[in-house]
Amino acid sequence: MCGISGEARFDGATPDADAVDRMTEAMRSRGPDGAGRWSDDWVMLGHRRLTVIDLSAAGDQPMARDDLGLALVFNGCVYNYPELRDELRAAGHTFRSTSDTEVVLVAYAQWGERFVDHLVGMFAVALVDRPRRRLVLARDRLGVKPLYLAESPGRLRFASTLPALLAAGDVDTGVDPVALHHYLSWHSIVPAPRTILRGVRKLPPATVRVVQADGRVREHIYWRPEYRRDPAHDGMDARDWRAAIGDALRTAVRRRLVADVPVGVLLSGGLDSSLIVALLDGAGQHHLKTFSIGFDSRGDEAGDEFHYSDLVARTFATDHHRIRLADGDLGPAVRATVAAMTEPMGSHDVVAFHLLSEQVARHVKVAQSGQGADEVFAGYGYHHRLARAARPHAAAEFTAAFFDRDHAGLNRVVDPAYACDVDVSGELVAADLAAPGAQTAVDAVLRLDTHLMLPDDPVKRVDSMSMAWGLEVRTPFLDQDLVMLAAACPPEHKLAQGGKGVLKEVAREVLPAEVIDRPKGYFPVPALRNVDGPVRELVVEALDAPEARRRGLFRRAYVDELLAEPDRAQAAAGSNKLWQLGLLELWLQAHGV
Repeated sequence: MCGISGEARFDGATPDADAVDRMTEAMRSRGPDGAGRWSDDWVMLGHRRLTVIDLSAAGDQPMARDDLGLALVFNGCVYNYPELRDELRAAGHTFRSTSDTEVVLVAYAQWGERFVDHLVGMFAVALVDRPRRRLVLARDRLGVKPLYLAESPGRLRFASTLPALLAAGDVDTGVDPVALHHYLSWHSIVPAPRTILRGVRKLPPATVRVVQADGRVREHIYWRPEYRRDPAHDGMDARDWRAAIGDALRTAVRRRLVADVPVGVLLSGGLDSSLIVALLDGAGQHHLKTFSIGFDSRGDEAGDEFHYSDLVARTFATDHHRIRLADGDLGPAVRATVAAMTEPMGSHDVVAFHLLSEQVARHVKVAQSGQGADEVFAGYGYHHRLARAARPHAAAEFTAAFFDRDHAGLNRVVDPAYACDVDVSGELVAADLAAPGAQTAVDAVLRLDTHLMLPDDPVKRVDSMSMAWGLEVRTPFLDQDLVMLAAACPPEHKLAQGGKGVLKEVAREVLPAEVIDRPKGYFPVPALRNVDGPVRELVVEALDAPEARRRGLFRRAYVDELLAEPDRAQAAAGSNKLWQLGLLELWLQAHGV
């Protein structure tokens, strides 16, 4: 787990070493254990290292093999690297380290651009093929590891974070109106390839981009599961699906133990993280280090789920760390969290993840987490609404259930200078849901959740917040084989028992019923959900700042209406909208935009 950066020049100029160094230094937290730089005549690579596999200098990056004519920087972890190394040795290749990084490099030497087909894991790769004078960029199937791009005439820069590209300079930092439309419509999500800034894009998940030294570019998507019934599964009943999903999840959890350092678990007390603890215990990982966080309660709104996390910790005798923070800790934490965001993220729990990661990183370098289970296994309420919808009506049902605002409502928020003439967010959803490869409305929405939304909400949130503290978080529910199997699973098995039914059946074999049948919870941070106290002061300050007024993203009358005290019936909705707008301005200002 690391930070990667680089620059390619197509105009005959030498890559800017100072710019690459600035990008690399901006990602020090992602890789506090070392740094390096490598260059050719037209391309330069930078790297910050977090030592997890092969702790020796042999695993340092950038990694070059002159005998193969290859060099690369790599962020992530390839869980099947021991098996791949054996396969590549049998094919006649040699190795100079025990790292997964070198396995990625040699896999390219063996299979060319198809090397990604052989990798099981999370990764972003930038590889220089010197004989063919090309740069190969690749991102993992579920988009767990990020890769940002800034293109200008004669030049391409790339990095693991957007702020790293800003540190290099010479980026168009104007706000992209289409991205702003997505952000305000879609719970602050801006799907790839866009970002909130006009001058920065991100490589979509499951994509390989090949860049020639003369600037020519081609790319392709290398993985896209079918969300339809597979004849190979004909005759499987609920019990068979429970067994198949359980076996795939056990494999996913075991895969993510690959490391030369201890692996912990972020234990919220919900079904997903609790199931990971149970399966790890079943795999022989006893006395796991587990971590939970809680905040001050507010009225009837609980600020923690310690009752459930404590129950799981006792059941499996984990080395449990319960972290409690007060509302007074949140004001300073918001600013630090915003600075760590690689893109603006409006979810309330992003601050909690930042604070949790800070504490966890003091004990372990690697942890498993339950992100992705709701998207893959139909854990949200709107999935049930879609079960009653005909496929042609899926887009209308989804946007009604999920969007923060419709197109008309959004144009009452955004200044006309940033308004879109058409409903670009609604059109994006409609096109994705109508694409072939999904059998039912629920299948189509689960595909959208998993492959379009997930990488740019919970996955990005966890990666940004954990890597701000040099913590590598692994997500078993986003295992490629598990996701493919879940995509083929009939929706009724996932929708059963109020959602995630097949997972709950797996859990009944190993978890207390109280954890499985509890009401669905979310990361509770009452002070942020209500946007009051010091948090409100920060938001108001950001929206009133001279930079915000000059930028003029939002209609001033709308902002003033939100800043006025809402009546009790509108308090929650008004606070959420206030946080979303204020968070965007806080992020832009924190990064000098």
